[in-house]
Amino acid sequence: MGGGRGCASGAAALRPAFSARRSARLSCERLMSLMFHTAIAGLTCSAFLILLSSSSVSQELGRQGSDAASGELIFNNACRTCHTTREGDNRLGPHLHKIIGRKAGSLPNYGYSSAMKGADFVWDKEKLARFIANPDEMVPGNSMKPYGGLSSADNRAKVIAFLQSLTSGQ
Repeated sequence: MGGGRGCASGAAALRPAFSARRSARLSCERLMSLMFHTAIAGLTCSAFLILLSSSSVSQELGRQGSDAASGELIFNNACRTCHTTREGDNRLGPHLHKIIGRKAGSLPNYGYSSAMKGADFVWDKEKLARFIANPDEMVPGNSMKPYGGLSSADNRAKVIAFLQSLTSGQ
């Protein structure tokens, strides 16, 4: 749209008619500036929409990362009094580093209750969810007293996402 009639006539539609050539040139510059800024705004909006509509895989990873981060906070508030996530760092409870995929009651150098030693299962997300909700229901006679369970299913899922992130190295 280089100068000349096209720009001036386009600007005339957007402003009251002026007879002075300088007014037409300034209006043309304003029109070009407006068009430029509109194009930039459009590109910015397009880029934002593309980011919002990114693949469900990346959205799922983002959600899992968010769940793991908030799960760490819940873990720190509800579990860290007795458990750590550092390998080999057993406290009142066993460490939970890489618990998913581990046989229940199997860590060496930790004094499990006879009930937990006799539990014949491998920890997975479903078993952890049941145990975190109500340890006595899952493994009667365990040593998790006075912990009575984490009632919120959402909070349990976040703690498990956090523990799983330790297992998978995410």
